[in-house]
Amino acid sequence: QAPDSFPPLRNEAAVCVLRGRMKGIQGHCNSCYMDAALFSLFSCTSVLDSMLFKPFPLCDRNVQSILRDEIVNPLRKTGFVRARSVMHLREQLTEKGRCSSFTNAEKDPEEFLNLIMHQILGIEPLLKLQSGGQKEQDCYYYQIFMDKQEDLVVPDVQQLVERSFLSSELKLVEIPSCFIIQMPRSGKAYKMFSKIIPSLELDITDLLLDSPRECCVCGSVATLECS
Repeated sequence: QAPDSFPPLRNEAAVCVLRGRMKGIQGHCNSCYMDAALFSLFSCTSVLDSMLFKPFPLCDRNVQSILRDEIVNPLRKTGFVRARSVMHLREQLTEKGRCSSFTNAEKDPEEFLNLIMHQILGIEPLLKLQSGGQKEQDCYYYQIFMDKQEDLVVPDVQQLVERSFLSSELKLVEIPSCFIIQMPRSGKAYKMFSKIIPSLELDITDLLLDSPRECCVCGSVATLECS
């Protein structure tokens, strides 16, 4: 019998199910990078639920079922996922990725996302980026890179994304179906910001390539852009 599927948690239900002790995804053996990524991708949004059900061309059904039945559904149903379930997924990633350190070492989220989305499930890239008029680049997520800026003490995500795109001369070629953003960090010893305020909505108008925008002087359709 196929196990039940549970929708993502919303509003008061999310607070009720996810708040308190023994909630979230239990950490074990440097799993924090994967725990945080899985929680962000599935606890309160369905935008990537195709990863749980859709038979992609390269899809590994065993990994897909572990992700759906042992991690996402328990998280949405009870608000808690035990470390053993995540270890089960890590063991499968170790086997598929031919990298033994997936079960015990701390890794960058990009390694996890690229492995599970590209190599194991075969999902099409979520983002199309262009830098300085060069060739388009396909990717699954965007990591914020930027130099330390003294005027940003406690920034929000909107500010970080805009400044990062500006400094790298990046544009979104099209509106993404899902925009996964990794916050800036510099290893264990140094954190660029002590806190980052989540932007509940993200305005990508100025980040889109060739998107019609209003002139800030006359109000007509703009023909020039100044950085």
